[in-house]
Amino acid sequence: MAESDRVKVAILGSGNIGTDLMYKILRDPGHMELALVAGIDPQSEGLARARSLGIPASHEGIAAVLADPEIKIVFDATSAKAHVRHAKLLREAGKIAVDLTPAARGPYVVPPVNLGQHLDEPNVNLITCGGQATIPLVYAVSRVTPVRYAEIVSTVASRSAGPGTRQNIDEFTFTTARGLEALGGAQQGKAIIILNPAEPPILMRNTIYVIPAGDFDKDAVVASVEQMVADVQRYVPGYRLKSAPVFDRRSTPWGERVVIAMLLEVTGAGDFLPPYSGNLDIMTAAARQVGELFARHLLGVREEVVA
Repeated sequence: MAESDRVKVAILGSGNIGTDLMYKILRDPGHMELALVAGIDPQSEGLARARSLGIPASHEGIAAVLADPEIKIVFDATSAKAHVRHAKLLREAGKIAVDLTPAARGPYVVPPVNLGQHLDEPNVNLITCGGQATIPLVYAVSRVTPVRYAEIVSTVASRSAGPGTRQNIDEFTFTTARGLEALGGAQQGKAIIILNPAEPPILMRNTIYVIPAGDFDKDAVVASVEQMVADVQRYVPGYRLKSAPVFDRRSTPWGERVVIAMLLEVTGAGDFLPPYSGNLDIMTAAARQVGELFARHLLGVREEVVA
């Protein structure tokens, strides 16, 4: 593909997430050209790796991104607090921000749920790792029957939770819960995250509880969930249900209802991060999908985005 058929993009943040995303884009650039990796630590391993691969790298952070007018899409892999400032600067510079933090300055996007609905927005938010993993399955239920309540518990290896993740715990729970409502279709959502210090590190595991608002067709729910798992696996091959959805009638705050329980596990692709970091891998995989669609939109390419 000629350079004229690609859109210049930058990664802001040279930590684990930014570095893994770099490898994903380099492995499958599609209609993107990675023009810059920017961080704030001159000794960053991520910046060193970028330079070793021939990618321009800078420790001047957002200033380096803003200095290049040809960069059209910026993946922000910093922190929620930092993105609040970055969002304004990127918007004023006419650059599209794909936000991998829980700052939620733009509409939520989960690829198999609403990819393509916000192509004219200057900023889109990928919610959280827990949101990217669990919202598709809540949505899979809600497209069959109305959902009164959805609760998710994401358990990730402590080793895969870097400083940014630890600083954003409050934003994680709030943003994920709102995502369960806004995209998942639940009337009420709740999110919990657990950092598990076990050695060897565990894979990312998610427990999802969904309470439908009324009676529903169990077979239709199972079929919808299975289709959604297949859709996510197109870009996150390590995404899988541990077993079929479990239907259990029990007492709830809304009376006796059938509760649907799903157990989900995510294994990372190992592009840069170890396989147990499925929580980070699903974010970078989603970011690449979203960036590719924005690039195609800017180029006027209309064919379907493939994983």
